[in-house]
Amino acid sequence: MSQKLTLSLNPEIIDFAHSYSKNSGKSVSKIVENYFKELKSKSGTDIPMEVAELRGIYRAEEIPDKKELRRIFNEDHSG
Repeated sequence: MSQKLTLSLNPEIIDFAHSYSKNSGKSVSKIVENYFKELKSKSGTDIPMEVAELRGIYRAEEIPDKKELRRIFNEDHSG
């Protein structure tokens, strides 16, 4: 069962929220609800949210040692 929540926001943010809602086809309530669901799912971690947002952007490959990096560099730049 849904309940009402009253928010006090800057008029500029309210205008943006209505415009975003119209363009996305989602109600402001649904957008806010989804945002809080996302925050809730991230809050269970011990790492800061800023770091958690970076998860998955790097490949899970081992970093080569210095000799291997030099070999790769020399192969790419030998001409």
